[in-house]
Amino acid sequence: MTAEHDVTAFAALHHRRGQPLLLPNAWDHASAAALAARGFAAIATTSLAVAAAAGLPDGRGATREQTLSLALTLGSEPFLLSVDAEDGFADDPDEVAELARQLWSVGVVGINLEDGLGPAARHAAKIAAVKAAVPGLFVNARTDTHWLGDGVEADTLRRLDAYQQAGADGVFVPGLTDPERIGALVRHTDAPLNILYSPTGPTVSQLAGLGVARVSLGSLLYRRALGAALDAVEDIAAGRVPGGTTPSYAEVCAPDRNVSVSSPAKSPG
Repeated sequence: MTAEHDVTAFAALHHRRGQPLLLPNAWDHASAAALAARGFAAIATTSLAVAAAAGLPDGRGATREQTLSLALTLGSEPFLLSVDAEDGFADDPDEVAELARQLWSVGVVGINLEDGLGPAARHAAKIAAVKAAVPGLFVNARTDTHWLGDGVEADTLRRLDAYQQAGADGVFVPGLTDPERIGALVRHTDAPLNILYSPTGPTVSQLAGLGVARVSLGSLLYRRALGAALDAVEDIAAGRVPGGTTPSYAEVCAPDRNVSVSSPAKSPG
């Protein structure tokens, strides 16, 4: 399957009424393969995990090399890959466009670009540059008005409008959990709306009812994995048998690394 066909399939997953794309975020080959084996046709990366694994800060533009390396590892795998590229690791739109070209060349079909509450015009210029350089790449434009700011509605709408006009294929507002405001954004935007899942926010089913097109898990799975490791070692130290799912050594070492444990697979699309 060519990259052009792949990205068409990826875009189509954002346009299924009442069935949002549930997009889990992996941090290495093993986690991505395990998620693919559970039936997830599309998988994203998470910048926090990439940064944490390298001992670097997230959101500071320090992990361009590590992000490209992970994309190279995962881009040829039989699932649709979207890459969390922070703000594109540069202020210069041309440099961000070059990053997009490199990601596309290794099989990536989507990119997530965050504005970090920087100038909306600069972020829009990055989006336009990426779409001019790699028209087929699905650009998910993230605004951090709720994640880093105070969630002023007018600013959120102004930024999303600018990013859509620049050519964004989807828009992302992490940190927003209020159902009424989510529904209002769905009605306002022409591009598919992406919401970050929160254990304290609406369920995937509720988000689907609101018209959300994509539900990302962000760093949640990575943080849960770290938490499970800490829980397990505390259980062992206390003489208890650790609970939870534990893939076997053989499953993790399998040539295709498709971890398949006893619970039934799901097909979230």
